Amino acid sequence: MQAFIGKKEEQSQVFLEDGTRIPVTRIFAPALPIVAIKTQDVNGYVAMQLGFGTRKHPNKALQGHMRGAKLEKAPRFLREVPIDGDPKQPGEIVKASDMFKPGDIVDIVGVSKGKGFAGVVKRHHFKGGPRTHGQSDRERAPGSIGQTTTPGRVYKGKRMAGRMGHEQVTIKNLEVVDINDEMILVKGLIPGGRNTLVMIKKVGEDKKFVPMYKEEALKVEKVREVKENAS
Repeated sequence: MQAFIGKKEEQSQVFLEDGTRIPVTRIFAPALPIVAIKTQDVNGYVAMQLGFGTRKHPNKALQGHMRGAKLEKAPRFLREVPIDGDPKQPGEIVKASDMFKPGDIVDIVGVSKGKGFAGVVKRHHFKGGPRTHGQSDRERAPGSIGQTTTPGRVYKGKRMAGRMGHEQVTIKNLEVVDINDEMILVKGLIPGGRNTLVMIKKVGEDKKFVPMYKEEALKVEKVREVKENAS
């Protein structure tokens, strides 16, 4: 298995052993149960279905789906990840620490923050019209959107005002800085707001990896303990 599910918690910064300060994103990635296994003979592809979170009031269809994995509580989210090799059985538990380690290169897939209906200046970084020569009302306007008789329409894909954000975004080639049983520190920023679901896909390893400063690692662990005690 080369992918895992997590929940974006917060953005922060840490120091590396060479003194470099880097931005990091903390991802909550607890041990997850395997809900179902997709096989080539039955489904036409090979994958593993993981469950994340807890659903308070599952419907009967989801309750029946959970019986195969013998889970006491239904998960809130179900996501499939591709696997290679011998698959595990439904009901078993998988951990992020068994798959990732500091220095791994990963791709993060998430849903970006929704910005609502936005104009072309904010959405597509248009410069806008001139502020002079009587164009006081055209400063953030898109300008011309087409021709006249030919073709007599607006081309598909024309950059115009519309809904911005709330789209699936993939940030590639991020580095795993630190990991434990329930938390992953990733170098850089990832899409989405707090407590949003993200998919973590392993794509390689960094041969020139510089580990995080040990005192910073202890500080991160203490922050996590304080949050758990407060909750």
